[in-house]
Amino acid sequence: MLDLQSFISTAETGTPDQIFTALEARVQTEVGAVIFSCSTFDLKAGQSRRIYTNQPLIYPVSGLKEIIPNAWTRQVLDQRKTFVANTLDEIRQVFPDHAIIGSLGCGSVVNMPVFLAGQFLGTVNVLNAPGYYGAARLQKIHDLRPAAMLAFCNFALAKHL
Repeated sequence: MLDLQSFISTAETGTPDQIFTALEARVQTEVGAVIFSCSTFDLKAGQSRRIYTNQPLIYPVSGLKEIIPNAWTRQVLDQRKTFVANTLDEIRQVFPDHAIIGSLGCGSVVNMPVFLAGQFLGTVNVLNAPGYYGAARLQKIHDLRPAAMLAFCNFALAKHL
């Protein structure tokens, strides 16, 4: 397990990919995820970008993708609230790639928006088996929000340096 001090040390000196890898390790240890990814959003342009993934063959780090308004975008991007779905049917209602998600054995998703100083930095996306993300696991994901802030801030800094 990567403890908090080790994570901070990685954040102080690591590359964005190393820090997102450390964040994933914390999520895997604390909660568990079949699919783990992080995305950024250009809300003015209506575009998103996957910037980290543990499933690069199926969900690669990608270029820009159009944001399609739906219940998910209203909740996560507009209201800044975590999205949780615990069935594949709930996922099907908001994600066009639900068949791929289901083929990997996933039927639960948590998309946690990450903010700092009022600025939307992106989302942490974790997926696992149906019914997996109950209240206790959801709280553990929220407890990792400071680590996610560090990862996204490092990514933003690296883009501008």
